Amino acid sequence: MSDDEVASLAKRIHERVLTIDTHDDISSDFASEKDDESSPDNRRQVTLHKMKKGGLDAEFFAVFTGNGERTAEAYESAYKRAVSLFDAIHRLPERHPALVDIAYSPDDVARIHASGKLVACIGMENGYPAGADLGKVKEFYDRGTRYITLTHSGHNQICDSSTPREGEPKEEYGGLSDLGKQVVREMNRLGVMVDVSHASKNATIAALTLSKAPIIASHSGASAVHEHARNVDDEALRLFKKNGGVVQVVALADYIKARTDSPERLAAQEAIRKEFGLPAGRGEAARKAMQAMSQEQRTKFRETLRELDTKYPRTSVTVSDMVDHIDHIVKTVGIDHVGIGTDFDGGGGVIGFNDASESINITMELVKRGYSEEEIGKIWGGNLLRVWREVERVAGKR
Repeated sequence: MSDDEVASLAKRIHERVLTIDTHDDISSDFASEKDDESSPDNRRQVTLHKMKKGGLDAEFFAVFTGNGERTAEAYESAYKRAVSLFDAIHRLPERHPALVDIAYSPDDVARIHASGKLVACIGMENGYPAGADLGKVKEFYDRGTRYITLTHSGHNQICDSSTPREGEPKEEYGGLSDLGKQVVREMNRLGVMVDVSHASKNATIAALTLSKAPIIASHSGASAVHEHARNVDDEALRLFKKNGGVVQVVALADYIKARTDSPERLAAQEAIRKEFGLPAGRGEAARKAMQAMSQEQRTKFRETLRELDTKYPRTSVTVSDMVDHIDHIVKTVGIDHVGIGTDFDGGGGVIGFNDASESINITMELVKRGYSEEEIGKIWGGNLLRVWREVERVAGKR
């Protein structure tokens, strides 16, 4: 096919398939007067305007909290932040009732999409705010989350992380903690998808083995394509197939391909570090400094980094490189176990797919590689919806 024929076919397919991204980070001023999601001037990577423009039908907005101390006070602080983010997501349809609605089930996704509106779903990135209270899992379900990422950077009370913090051992539990096993069972009971992005390999294998329902990796890549602690290796991929789960391929460049930075970019990065008063490196001191930032400072910092990416692009990581991960997963375990989870507004973005408005470029690349409309439909949302329905069935809700 010529380039024009590819573009024409991709456009038709993109309009017909249901497109879902399983990971976009938000802040507490999301969908507030400071953050008009319908405005073309909004600089977030996922907005209602950009979703419409790019043909992205559904987005899982992430309730993210970092890991902290395992004390009642620290858990309570994280819980309050999580609640503020749940509230922010619920503001979205309140502020834009004609444009978007929240889905709490696959049937809701289909109904809202058929009505012509965009679909907002809720995911929770990190189970840390639950503390030691298993009842919090039900509360988070009642607030709308339909997946919970078991941990984030650093080990928590639930499981080991793929990226331990400075001073932590490589593993604390060798997988899931005793509480973590209870959390997985409770998520199965409620109908919450278990998400193992950020979890260690042993924690991932433990969750895949323990869960009675399929699980997901909401934003990860394939280790065989690019070795990174956050990616999933072939052994785990085969367990995803056995479990019936799905790996949602991330658009975060560092997880997709090895890169080098120009001297100009490195100098600009150093200037930004000093401007925001951050310590050198990516260790514990840097993490704590980031956590100490106000929400306004954190938002400004992310905007500054996006400006840096525009002025001094990193070694090219493209939409084609991202689809290499999709290709590998398909070749290794089949078409039914891969999807898309960008990590936009949290570091995600590659050349050709740097925000929701460019979503069609994924479809274009898949068409170029010979994927059929049925296969593209599975990658863009069908596989995730199948998993979600099965999670509901296991919970007795279908």
